[in-house]
Amino acid sequence: MTVTDGTTRDDALVIAGEEFGSRLIMGTGGAPSMQVLREALTASGTELTTVAMRRVDPAARGSVLDVLRECGIRVLPNTAGCFTAGEAVLTAKLAREALGTNLVKLEVIADEHTLLPDPIELVEAAEQLVDDGFVVLPYTNDDPVLARRLEQVGCAAVMPLGSPIGSGLGIRNPHNIELIVERAGVPVILDAGLGTASDAALAMELGCDAVLLATAVTRAQAPATMAAAMRHAVEGGRLARRAGRIPKRRHAQASSPFEGLASM
Repeated sequence: MTVTDGTTRDDALVIAGEEFGSRLIMGTGGAPSMQVLREALTASGTELTTVAMRRVDPAARGSVLDVLRECGIRVLPNTAGCFTAGEAVLTAKLAREALGTNLVKLEVIADEHTLLPDPIELVEAAEQLVDDGFVVLPYTNDDPVLARRLEQVGCAAVMPLGSPIGSGLGIRNPHNIELIVERAGVPVILDAGLGTASDAALAMELGCDAVLLATAVTRAQAPATMAAAMRHAVEGGRLARRAGRIPKRRHAQASSPFEGLASM
C-alpha cells in the first residue's frame, strides 16, 4: 500500500469495472446556493455526485449539472421521490436519455414520513433496470437479506442506510452493516443519516467501500469545511480498516513490560 499525504492512491473504488480515486460520493440536495455547492464539492474531492432527476432540467443554464461539468465530476442520477417500481424505472430511463449514462442510484421510498425504502418495489425496479442494461446502485434498508437479494438480481453495489435520510443520527445498526459487508460481493456504500465526520469514519472502519452523503455537508454551518472533514474521515477510516484494529479487551494491558523497574 502506497500512502502519500494521507490518501491511498493505489486503493481505488471500483464500481462495475470503473475506478474512482475518491471513496466519498456526494449528493447535492439542500445546498443554499450553487456557489456553496461548488465550494463543498471541491473540498470533498468527490469524483461522483448524485442528482435527483425530478429537480433538474438538463437544458437549463446555471444548473447543478453545469457545476458538475465545471468541476469535472461525474453525475449519478437518482430516482428520489419515486414510490413505485414503475415510477423509478421511468425516471431512470428519462435520466439515461437526458444525461447519456447507464448509472443510476435507485430510490423507491415507502412513504414521505420515514423516507425508508420499500423493499418489494425496490427489488422489482432493480430487476427491470438490470435487465435493461443499467448499472444499478440501490438505496436500501440495513437488512443483510435484502442486500443479498439485490446483489443476486445484478445490482453493481448496495447502499444500506445508516439511519433515515437527513436525520443526522449516524449509523444506528453497525452490526447489520458489518453483516452486509461480510457477505457482499459488490461494493457496499453507506448512504443516508450521517451527521458528522466520525460517522463517516465509522462506516469505513466497519468495512464499507464508500460513503454517500449530502445533508451533513450542505446543511452544515460551514459546508466546505464539513466537506473537507468528511473527505479526511473517509480516508482515515479506510486506512484504519486496512491497518486492522487491535482486539477489544475487558482489562488493561500495559504497552511496556514490567521487567527492569527500579526497586526501593
